[in-house]
Amino acid sequence: MSVFDVLKERGFIQQVTHEEELKERLANESVTFYIGFDPTADSLHVGHFLTLMAMAHMQQGGHRPICLLGGGTGSVGDPSGKSDMRRMMDRTEINHNIECFKKQMQRFIDFSDDKALMINNADWLLELNYVQLLREVGVHFSVNRMLAAECYKQRWEKGLTFFELNYMIMQAYDFWELFNQQGCILQMGGDDQWSNILAGADLIRRKESKPAFGLTLTLLTTSDGRKMGKTEKGALWLDGEKTSPYEFYQYWRNVADADVEKCLSLLTFLPMDEVRRLGALEGQAINEAKKVLAFEVTKLIHGQEAAENSRQAAEALFSGSGSLDNTPTVNVTSAQLGGKLLDILFDAGIFASKSEGRRLIAQGGLHLEQEKVSDPDRLLSQDDFTDNAALLRKGKKNYYRLVLNQ
Repeated sequence: MSVFDVLKERGFIQQVTHEEELKERLANESVTFYIGFDPTADSLHVGHFLTLMAMAHMQQGGHRPICLLGGGTGSVGDPSGKSDMRRMMDRTEINHNIECFKKQMQRFIDFSDDKALMINNADWLLELNYVQLLREVGVHFSVNRMLAAECYKQRWEKGLTFFELNYMIMQAYDFWELFNQQGCILQMGGDDQWSNILAGADLIRRKESKPAFGLTLTLLTTSDGRKMGKTEKGALWLDGEKTSPYEFYQYWRNVADADVEKCLSLLTFLPMDEVRRLGALEGQAINEAKKVLAFEVTKLIHGQEAAENSRQAAEALFSGSGSLDNTPTVNVTSAQLGGKLLDILFDAGIFASKSEGRRLIAQGGLHLEQEKVSDPDRLLSQDDFTDNAALLRKGKKNYYRLVLNQ
C-alpha cells in the first residue's frame, strides 16, 4: 500500500491537486514535501499534532519532510480562519517560540542524516527586496482571484489590511524557494490553507514550467463540525507545562463516542483493523476504546511513563483502583489556611478568573471531597484535609489533589 493510500484510508486527505500524477510519484519515488508552522505560541497544539502525524506517515513511506518554521511569515500572521488581525510579535518572541517548536517536533520526525529538514523562512523572507519581489512574483498574482479565496473572504467585512494580503504571496514564495533549494515539489497543510497552497503550486508551474503539488489535511473536528482540542483553559497544548499529561489524557478519555474511531485513525499508529474494531464498540464497551485512545495519544506526546501515570490516576479517581499520586496537584501552605477557597484556587490557576469560579459554585459544579461547595466565600481549613491531602472536583470530570505543605 502506498503512503497516499495509507493517508486516504486513515482519513487525512481532504483536497489534492493533480491527484493521479501525485499518487504515481509517491508510489515510485522519494518526494520532498513541506508543511509550514507559524510560531504564534511557545508550544504546538493538538491541531499541529495531526499534521505531524501525517508527516510521520509520509516519512515512514520513504519521503523527506521539511518542517518550515515561519520566522518570516510569523511576522505578518495568516488571516485564514481569523475574524481579526493576529497580534504582531517581535523577533525575540518569534525566535523563542521557534526553539520550543523544534524540541517538540523532534519527538515525531527523524531529522538524523538529512532524513528530514528544519528550515526557517526568515532566512530568505527578511532579506527580500520589495521591488524585486513585485517583479518576480507579484506579476503572477491576480488580486481578483486572491480576494475570492476563502481565507480573505471571511475577513472582507471586518476589513482586510494590505499587510495581511501579502501573506499568500509570502507562502507561495516559500514553496518556490524550497523547490529551488531542496527540490521540494509538494506542500501539505490544513484544509484552511487550500488557497495559499494552490497559490504556491501555481507559482512554481508558471515560473518553472515544472510539476508542483498541493495536498490538504482534514481539520481535527468533532462529528458535529466543532473544532477539537479546546478546553476550559484554552488550547490543548503539547507542552506538559501548559497542559499536564493527566489533563491531556482526560481530554481523550472523554471524547464523544462518535469521535473515537476518527481520533484513533488520525492520532495513533494502531493498525486500521484494530481502529475499526475499537470504533465499532457500543454502550459501556466504547469506554475501553476511549482508554486505548487516551493512552496511545498521551504516550506519543509525553512518553510511556507519563501515559501510565495518567492512566493510573484516572483509574484511581473513577474506579477506586490505581494511584492518585499523578493527579494534578495544588500545593497549599499552612499560611493559606483560613483563606477563601476560591482565592486559593484562582491563585493556583484552577480558575481563569474569580467570576468563573463563582459561576461554577452557583451551578453546583465544585466539590471538595464529598461536599458540594455552595458558598463562594467558603474558607479552607485544616479539617478539610486527611493526611494533608484533599480531593477537589471541578465540573464533572476535572480532579485535583490539594496537598497541604506544613
